[in-house]
Amino acid sequence: MAERFLGPPDDLDSLVSTLNDGLDSPAAPARVDSGRDTEQLTAWLTRVREVDGSDLLLVAGSPPAVRVSGRLLRLGDDILDGDDIAAAIDGAIPAHCRRDFEDGRAIDAAFRLPRLGRFRMNVHRERARVAAAIRALPATIPDLSSLRFSHDVALLSKLPRGLVLVSGPTGSGKTTTLASLVALINHRDERHIITVEDPIEYEHPHARSIVEQVEIGVDAPDFPTALRAAMRQAPDVIVIGEMRDPETMRIALAAAETGHLVLATVHATDVAAAVSRIADAFPTERQNAVRQELAMALAAVLTQTLIPAPDGTLFPAAELLVAGYGARQHIRKNALQHLNQEITITRKQGSFTFEESLARAVQRGLLSREEARMRAAHPDELESLLAVNE
Repeated sequence: MAERFLGPPDDLDSLVSTLNDGLDSPAAPARVDSGRDTEQLTAWLTRVREVDGSDLLLVAGSPPAVRVSGRLLRLGDDILDGDDIAAAIDGAIPAHCRRDFEDGRAIDAAFRLPRLGRFRMNVHRERARVAAAIRALPATIPDLSSLRFSHDVALLSKLPRGLVLVSGPTGSGKTTTLASLVALINHRDERHIITVEDPIEYEHPHARSIVEQVEIGVDAPDFPTALRAAMRQAPDVIVIGEMRDPETMRIALAAAETGHLVLATVHATDVAAAVSRIADAFPTERQNAVRQELAMALAAVLTQTLIPAPDGTLFPAAELLVAGYGARQHIRKNALQHLNQEITITRKQGSFTFEESLARAVQRGLLSREEARMRAAHPDELESLLAVNE
């Protein structure tokens, strides 16, 4: 397995030294450039905080809009154009992203505004005009119990080793779930945790654990470079903000196989799709070997999506597979259609289906029976579960 960690030794040693220099304090997002005007952006984001909004959307041809409990609230009637947006966000663009922005590429960055806290920003272009989506980041990491999962997912934080995938579509709360799991480990166990993120969203203070947070573009040039370096820093837990490319996935599998607990997010809508996304990222001739590695390394897959409750808040409906012998065999054989059956077989280990999660949401008054039926991938299973509890 040693070949998995090969790389330019001099470059890695230099990067390891750089990353270790930041051990005493968690990485922080860039502050806005004090020499640039941020008055308009500050006014908009003040309003976002006042209404407890989650996102500020700046799109030419529309007034600024805030997402509040999943609905859009427009801030006034003034129509924005691309120049308005570019001027408003200019001072919040970190130095390491400015060249990409000026060259016309989309950028992701985190920044802080005085008295308002931290924000994550995606700046892009549409119809040749600047646009931005800015996420308001919580000042504190939510306790896992406050996220309102239908079943116990804290067991993921207690796994000693292996790859844990947290999956779901964009905006499904994956990053928040991941941060809450890390916070649970941080305050309960004496571990060395290294997170690799682009950008850093939640800041983890040192508690019982030591937490290093590596931001892509600031502390390391890319995920593979940061992960190769992390493997030389004696970590117990490695957290990957998003697995986007085969090299990142390869290193994550290697780390999980060699005794580390690796927590990572992927974009996928169910357990089978999450597993498939890993193998399918590789060339065809490599996919069978990757499935063998994944079968050995995988510890669990949590898939979630956010659903609005009657009071306007959001809660996660989820499914969890705790990988056992049967699941590993199905992964090896690429028989992923059987993984849903494995979820039901491994209930005693903590697994639960999406339908079980929906049924509990109905029982708790968070979801109507009709809406649960529309969302269920297996409506007959949902009906059976609801009938048992009537």
